[in-house]
Amino acid sequence: MAKKIRCPWLNESNPLYVRYHDREWGRPIRDDQRLFEMLILEGAQAGLSWETVLKKRDRYRQQFFHFDPIKVSQLEQADIEQRLQDAGLIRNRLKIESTVSNAKAFLAVQAEFGSFSKYVWGFVDHKPLQTTFQTLADYPARTEVSDRLSKDLKKRGFRFVGSTIVYAFMQAIGMSQDHAVDCFLHAKALRALD
Repeated sequence: MAKKIRCPWLNESNPLYVRYHDREWGRPIRDDQRLFEMLILEGAQAGLSWETVLKKRDRYRQQFFHFDPIKVSQLEQADIEQRLQDAGLIRNRLKIESTVSNAKAFLAVQAEFGSFSKYVWGFVDHKPLQTTFQTLADYPARTEVSDRLSKDLKKRGFRFVGSTIVYAFMQAIGMSQDHAVDCFLHAKALRALD
C-alpha cells in the first residue's frame, strides 16, 4: 500500500499531529464555539509549536468550558490565578488573561454581526481561498487578508491576533485552503469547494 503524502510542514512522527492534519486542519469551520476555540489556541501557540498546543488542548477544553465564550467571559481574577497554576495549560499570564478578554470581544462581534462566523468568513467572501503550495518555502507567514483581519480584530479589542497568528487561524479553520498540491487532502479540499 502506498504511503499517503501529506503537507511538508507536518511532523509525521507524531500521531496526534498526523490525526489533526488528516481530520481537522483546513476543513472549513463555521461553528462559533469551534472558531473561538481555534482563535484562542492559535494565540496560545505564539512562540511555541502547534504540537505543544495539541498536547494541552483537552485540558484547555476542561478549564475553559469547552470554549463557551459566555462562560469564559465571566471568569474573574481568582479564576485566572487558578488556571495559571495548572501545568496542563500554557501558563503565560498574558495568554490566559487574553482568553477572557478575547471572549468578551468575541461576544461583541457576535452581537454586531449575528455570529462570529459571518464576521470572519466575510474577509474571504464566505468561501475558502485556494492556494497551490508545493514546498515548505511556498507557505507565507502572513497574507494581505490576514493583515486586514488582524488589524480589524485588534481594533475590536482582541489580543494575540498578529497577522502570523491570524494566518495560522485562517489555515486551521479552512478560510485559506493550504494543503500542499501533492497532499492527499488537496484534491479532496478542491472537490469540497465545488
